[in-house]
Amino acid sequence: MHADAVVLDIDGVIVDVADSYRRAIVESIDHVYGRTIEKADIQLFKDAGGFNNDWELTYAAALYLLATGEGFQRSIEEFTDAIADAGGGLEATESVVREECGARATERIKQRWDRERLRDVFQQLYLGSDLYRGLEGGEPDPDLETRGFIHDEPLLLAEETREHLTERYDVGIVTGRPAAEAEIALERAGLDVPAEHRFTMDDWEEGKPHPRALTTLTDRFQADSVVFVGDTLDDIRTATNADEADSDSSREYHGVGVLTGGLTGEEGRRKYDAEGAAAVLESVDQLPDLLE
Repeated sequence: MHADAVVLDIDGVIVDVADSYRRAIVESIDHVYGRTIEKADIQLFKDAGGFNNDWELTYAAALYLLATGEGFQRSIEEFTDAIADAGGGLEATESVVREECGARATERIKQRWDRERLRDVFQQLYLGSDLYRGLEGGEPDPDLETRGFIHDEPLLLAEETREHLTERYDVGIVTGRPAAEAEIALERAGLDVPAEHRFTMDDWEEGKPHPRALTTLTDRFQADSVVFVGDTLDDIRTATNADEADSDSSREYHGVGVLTGGLTGEEGRRKYDAEGAAAVLESVDQLPDLLE
């Protein structure tokens, strides 16, 4: 596979977030409502699409639990399938709840649906007390004083892979992380990517799988062929959407999935293939061989 530029997601590609972001989703809901989803259920929301923002995934999962308290009887698999059918994301989640529960029950659910509190607890758990004070500007709750899950993110990108990619290709970043949290991960990985070659949550409103970030980076690199490496189906959809949005040019966009995020094993390969992934790798460290 030929490429002039390589664009990387962060979560599940450069760092492992199973015990950080995904743990924060589960524990934030539990802290606020006293019950929660299973960690494995997070992937169902990811596969439904539109949940590049883990805060919004947290809100959606909490909405499901609140709906079950109002008589919603469909399984979480059926719930996330319905979200996918409705277009994915938080707006689709609200639509599914409204259609299934009715107007009165939905109003009661929304009265208990405290997105601001969920986000605040999430940030306290994920960042830890010191970073929370510095980045969020608040004082953590006494019962949430913690070191922070952000420190439990093993590197997935080996040093030799990083050096190979940065020496031979233009390298960009497209991530759903806030800018400050993206910077922390990139520093830990030793990956020096200038601001103009990054798109974070703070840089674009649409989020993945909207193609704007990827096509913009391709313009900035003046590249004819770009490989985008991610760990979710929305990452593959981003590359596909970029190819369609830029169809008047001769540029090529290749979506490559890795099996170091929520999608793993043969089932992960099957899902990537069904979305039209150009390749599926065990990890980002196989990328240099693919590109050679």
